[in-house]
Amino acid sequence: MNNELVWAIVPAAGTGSRMQADKPKQYLELEGKTVLERTLQRLISHPRVKGIIVAVAKNDSWWGQISVQSDEPIHVIEGGVTRADSVLNALTELDNMSDGDDPWVLVHDAARPCLRHQDISHMLETLSDHPVGGILGIPVNDTVKRANSDQEITETIERHGLWRASTPQMFRLQVLKQALETAQKQQLTVTDEASAMELAGFQPMMVEGHSDNIKITLLQDLALANLFLQQQRGEK
Repeated sequence: MNNELVWAIVPAAGTGSRMQADKPKQYLELEGKTVLERTLQRLISHPRVKGIIVAVAKNDSWWGQISVQSDEPIHVIEGGVTRADSVLNALTELDNMSDGDDPWVLVHDAARPCLRHQDISHMLETLSDHPVGGILGIPVNDTVKRANSDQEITETIERHGLWRASTPQMFRLQVLKQALETAQKQQLTVTDEASAMELAGFQPMMVEGHSDNIKITLLQDLALANLFLQQQRGEK
C-alpha cells in the first residue's frame, strides 16, 4: 500500500446564513467543542495527514478561540468570497510551501465533523494510484423526482449511477490548482472541487463512504451529528 502523506484543506470562510445563528455554523458547539474543532481533529489525527490549511473569513473573530491538539501543523490563511476562492487560496499557500512537490490534497467541508478515519483510509487506498483522484460519496437509493417551479413532479429520474457527493475530495495539488484557476478566469461556477476537475476534462472517481458523514446545514443537524459522534466513539 502507498503510504504517501497527504495535506488537508478546510474552507471555513462561509457565513452559514441558512443556520440563522449568531455565528457561522462551523463555530457552533458540538459536544463541548466547536464543529470546526471536531472536523480538524478528525483530519489531523489520521496518521497519513501531514498538515492542514484552514481558510477563514477576513474578519473572522472566532478562529482565535480554536484549540486543536496536534503534533502536525495547522496553518490558517484568509479565504475568499466563494468556496472555490478559499480552496484556491489554500492551494496557492500549499504550493508555496511544497518546494516543487505535488502532494495529494484532501479538501474537506468545515461542517462535516463526523468523518471516519476508516473513510479517509479507504479513499487513500482506493485512489493512491488513480490518474485523476476522486471524491467520497453515497449511492442514491431513494426514488428521485424532478419538479417544476410549482413543485409539481415533471419526471422520475433513473437513480442508477447517481451519487450524493460528499467530502473529502482528493486530487493532486497542481492539477486541482490549475483547474480552479481556469474556472475562475472563465467565470465558471464550480460548487465543489470535482466539478472544476470535470470542467477541465477529467473524470474523478466516486468512492463510497459512510452515510453518517453529514454536512451540518440546519440547526437540527447538530443533534444528528451529536448522535453520530456518540455512536462512533472509539471506532473512528
